[in-house]
Amino acid sequence: MEALQNKHSRLSRRIEQEQRNPSTTDFFLRQLKKQKLALKEEIEGIRTSGAVSVA
Repeated sequence: MEALQNKHSRLSRRIEQEQRNPSTTDFFLRQLKKQKLALKEEIEGIRTSGAVSVA
């Protein structure tokens, strides 16, 4: 899970960098944001399933 969190953080930083870059397209930013959201959902799924198995 730590690897997923690190990847999520790297994507956040990349999105911030790309937003400051005037040549970045909206399409590319949307793709990065979709990847970030997918990672977030995967992390939350792991957290939820981990909480259920412990209980």
